[in-house]
Amino acid sequence: MLDVGFSEILLTSAIALIVLGPERLPKVARQVGNWVGRARIMARQLSEQLEREVNAEELLKAQKKTSANAGLDAVNTPSIAPPSSATPPPAETAPPTEAAPLVAATTPSPPEPVYGAPASATTPAAMHASDPQPPHE
Repeated sequence: MLDVGFSEILLTSAIALIVLGPERLPKVARQVGNWVGRARIMARQLSEQLEREVNAEELLKAQKKTSANAGLDAVNTPSIAPPSSATPPPAETAPPTEAAPLVAATTPSPPEPVYGAPASATTPAAMHASDPQPPHE
């Protein structure tokens, strides 16, 4: 790109030292370094963005190609599929009366009682009845 050799860099540095002086040269060199760093970052971001765009474009083309191939396959395949041996014919399905035990088996059962406590003590009214109440005067 830029064909700058060691002798050109040395000559440029000597001219910059004479023009800027030893006090301002480090500040200017720091600023130039920051600008070069920012330029490199921007160039890298630009190339990454272009690469992402190209990859996205290739992905869209591939999706369109596969969807077009799938559309051609759907046109070429017969509309009636042969029966498979894994599914039983509709006449051999179980009657609805056999499904009732399955529903009963899957419904949740009521909670079991707590052992050691009377059944009346587990109700909310019984729990509050055992609480001490202040005397009424």
